[in-house]
Amino acid sequence: MTKKYFGTDGIRGLVNSKNINGDMFFKFGLAAGTFFKNYKKNRQIAIIAKDTRLSGYTLEPALVSGLTSAGMHVYTLGPLPTNGLAMLTKSMKANMGIMITASHNPHYDNGLKLFGPDGLKLSDKIEKKIEILIDKKIDNLLSKPKILGRVKRLENTNEEYIKILKKNFPKKFNLKGLKIVIDCANGAGYISGPKLLKSLGAKVFSIGVNPNGLNINNKCGSTFPQKIKLAVKKNKAQIGISLDGDADRIIMCDEKGNIIDGDQIIAAIANRWKHKKMLRGGVVGTLMSNYGLEKFFKLNKIKFLRSNVGDRYVKEKMQENNFNLGGEQSGHIILGKFATTGDGLLVALEVLFALKKGKKASSFFNVFKQTPQILENINVKDKNIINKIEVKKAIKIVDNLMKGQGRMLVRKSGTEPKIRIMGESENKILIQKCIDIIKKKIK
Repeated sequence: MTKKYFGTDGIRGLVNSKNINGDMFFKFGLAAGTFFKNYKKNRQIAIIAKDTRLSGYTLEPALVSGLTSAGMHVYTLGPLPTNGLAMLTKSMKANMGIMITASHNPHYDNGLKLFGPDGLKLSDKIEKKIEILIDKKIDNLLSKPKILGRVKRLENTNEEYIKILKKNFPKKFNLKGLKIVIDCANGAGYISGPKLLKSLGAKVFSIGVNPNGLNINNKCGSTFPQKIKLAVKKNKAQIGISLDGDADRIIMCDEKGNIIDGDQIIAAIANRWKHKKMLRGGVVGTLMSNYGLEKFFKLNKIKFLRSNVGDRYVKEKMQENNFNLGGEQSGHIILGKFATTGDGLLVALEVLFALKKGKKASSFFNVFKQTPQILENINVKDKNIINKIEVKKAIKIVDNLMKGQGRMLVRKSGTEPKIRIMGESENKILIQKCIDIIKKKIK
């Protein structure tokens, strides 16, 4: 299904460009408000959270204006992790939730992630219906003056989110005696991350907690885990936690300074859940999940399925197959027992709960050997270059070279103007050779 505005994870792009500007955010708000206000009669409520980007100050008012013009009452929550918004959309019985964020992207990008009243990201079908409304004449969607929406700011939402997270664990659960480094990427988790860990009694070393509107994800957070690696060693911490800009991703670091990606975290949790008889059905990964992870699950008789890239597609496949665990190598991990979308802090708590039983992080995570993987991103003006005959021929040549020795994946990024090329094989020279063949044709 081809979509005009929505990508694999909402709407995203360069601020003050084609889609990410005040005019378009008014239209997005008007269209989404028109669609969702009929979901629950007499309760037309939308809630909005955001990360810490400077552009949030220009885009949020435009979005609010669109929603109230559609007749929706709006609560603004300020900086809050994406899954905090999803959880509160459900607990507040709102018609919809909107997160203003560009996730792990730099400060000059921004965008939207939309959630329905069930706290789930929207399906392709609903996104397509909203896109039709976006392109409709504005006058046809505006509400009458008497039924315009109202706006209110809520100040205690980080505390409410923390309460919901804690309810998933026994009352006696605490982190006393643990030294933890947390890197909040100067993003949406900068308040709730350290606050949550301190409230449980941990000694916390916080970095990436001084947002200035321009430093989100800048040499910090889950896309730059070297920062927690150094901080864990310096502070002799037992574990490091690294979030992205909207705190729905997590990358970790053990006490020895080893970086732990999403695949390793998923494997460790699946292993624990299987032994505790908590794992339901199996695990969903993506086309990017490491082949070593697949082999590990096969060896341990855990069913493993792959979805398209994007935690929304992971969640859909989990629902279709009644699985309660899934995620991505990038650190989007969905604990289906507790949440509807990826949540870095919730995953951190699940891992810390296991570590309180006396295990070291290095021993908890060391469950499978990863197959060597190389990922390269190529900036492009037009992502449809991937469909050109010469590029398709190069991919076919590479597939033949890789046959029986590994696999290649070439795809458009759903969130950035990039083509992503991933190669996986025990033969690293072969991977690089194959990537270079495709790269040459794309460039």
